[in-house]
Amino acid sequence: MSTSITIGPDFTFEEDLIARGALRITGVDEVGRGPLAGPVTAAAVILDPANIPNGLNDSKKLTAKRREALNPLILASAQVSIAHATVEEIDEINILRASHLAMERAVAGLSDVDHALIDGNMIPKGLVVPATTVIKGDSRSLSIAAASIVAKICRDRIMVDLAQQYPGYGWETNAGYGSKSHISALQNLGVTPHHRRSFKPVHNML
Repeated sequence: MSTSITIGPDFTFEEDLIARGALRITGVDEVGRGPLAGPVTAAAVILDPANIPNGLNDSKKLTAKRREALNPLILASAQVSIAHATVEEIDEINILRASHLAMERAVAGLSDVDHALIDGNMIPKGLVVPATTVIKGDSRSLSIAAASIVAKICRDRIMVDLAQQYPGYGWETNAGYGSKSHISALQNLGVTPHHRRSFKPVHNML
């Protein structure tokens, strides 16, 4: 009987760059590409190699409780910048470009970045620092994993706040994703200013 060993993210990408002289390395990830409502949020995190919180992983692989426990540890030990692209920007320039814009803004919020590790397979075209893409980076690079956690926590909190202003859509639990209850609320309650009008399920109701 074979057992599969799950190996989480490590510091290999960062160590390779450090060996080549890049000292300030930021991991960059975004959350919120898929939802029908709310902003897209990105985080850029520079970990302190001597003080990396234990248990960092792709935010999707962690429980909400674990993310909430790790978030303050990351904020206390690392340099963190969080940025967004608005619903208006998403509708105007499309979700891929808007998610890249959020990433660019997050990196711009840090000073003197030597290199950025970007989750995914595309470098945002407005990025002004050297960068490397890492496919499935949030489960391979500790810096990107840290970024995925703080971005998710931040965006989830925004959606909880918006849910209080626009009750009925279930944003406090679905984070704006197109769950059955969210779609049915759209049909019954209509489209809010925080819905992405360029997304088909919303667009079709206008």
